[in-house]
Amino acid sequence: QLQFVEAGGGLVQPGGSLRLSCAASGFTLSNYGIAWFRQAPGKEREGVACISDDGRRTSYRESVKGRFTVSRDNAKNTAYLEMNSLTPVDGGIYYCAADDAADDTFCPADLSKYNVWGQGIWVAVST
Repeated sequence: QLQFVEAGGGLVQPGGSLRLSCAASGFTLSNYGIAWFRQAPGKEREGVACISDDGRRTSYRESVKGRFTVSRDNAKNTAYLEMNSLTPVDGGIYYCAADDAADDTFCPADLSKYNVWGQGIWVAVST
């Protein structure tokens, strides 16, 4: 069974930091690009960051540039999202997703392109 297990979410004060992890099982992560998405209550799921299968290429949503860092350790079959200077706007459920890039598209916006999804993990930013 192909699956991700996410960890690292929780409640943090504004200005704080969290590091999310996304551990893959049942498949080899190095064959997939990874994207992080988030969904706030009542809002659509939005892309946050992407990293290519070899880790050489990354992209970020404009609002998180300079604050979030996406990374991966293929030897550990795990991807990460480091989040700093968090604000309440960053709150929501965060999902990691794997894309086999069968059509050579990096970081596709189409959610149906992603083959495996994490279960989602809560991030709340509040005093």
